[in-house]
Amino acid sequence: MEVTRFNALPVGAAREAVAGCLGVPRWVDEVVDGRPYADPADALARGRESARALTDDELTSALTRHPRIGERREDDDEEARMSRSEQAGVDPADAARLRAANAAYEQRFGRVFLVRAAGRSSAEILAELERRLGNDDAAEREETVTALRDIALLRLEGVLA
Repeated sequence: MEVTRFNALPVGAAREAVAGCLGVPRWVDEVVDGRPYADPADALARGRESARALTDDELTSALTRHPRIGERREDDDEEARMSRSEQAGVDPADAARLRAANAAYEQRFGRVFLVRAAGRSSAEILAELERRLGNDDAAEREETVTALRDIALLRLEGVLA
């Protein structure tokens, strides 16, 4: 939808429009409350800024809404459709390697591995996962927040297209 249409939506409809971008109610509220936006770039700037300071609880909550890389959410909601589209480049032939790497990551960090999958091949995703296994906890938390922000902004850009 065009940004002018987003600006004109009732609050509830605007929240619904962006809720699938990032599963953090505070972020959704800040993006909606930032209206009216002059253009999509203005909305993306607000979304980027609002995603910078995710709390541990917000991070945990947001990650529960993302499937493991290589797994597909079968739900029929907008967020599931976005996730399937983003992971379209993941080759099913790499499923076993992805499962093993995901398991190693989850054992190491206690959460699902998250990366902006859109536009990346399975090989690129596996290389990124293996690289990040070498991170300490603080560095990995920051990379996970960055990935969430990148995904949220990609999705918000799609909503406002």
